[in-house]
Amino acid sequence: MTRAETGASAPPGFWQIAFSGPVVKRAARVALVVGVVLAVINHGDRLLQGVPEWGLVFKVLLTFCVPYSVSTYSSVLAVRHCARPDG
Repeated sequence: MTRAETGASAPPGFWQIAFSGPVVKRAARVALVVGVVLAVINHGDRLLQGVPEWGLVFKVLLTFCVPYSVSTYSSVLAVRHCARPDG
């Protein structure tokens, strides 16, 4: 039987969950904390030398994108797992 035949609604899509308020807020908090730690570890010495060049600014911004993406992906998987009938 399909979901339509049983009356079950389809689970929300990946992007719908990823852009939902709670997931975005959680991922932003994780990115802020983990991103700062990673930026200091990876680029702290160059940041303390003075005005950084654009290449370094880009790398630091990417440093914050990694924990945001990982947190979002993990949250989406957890929400989908809990939404499953056997979840």
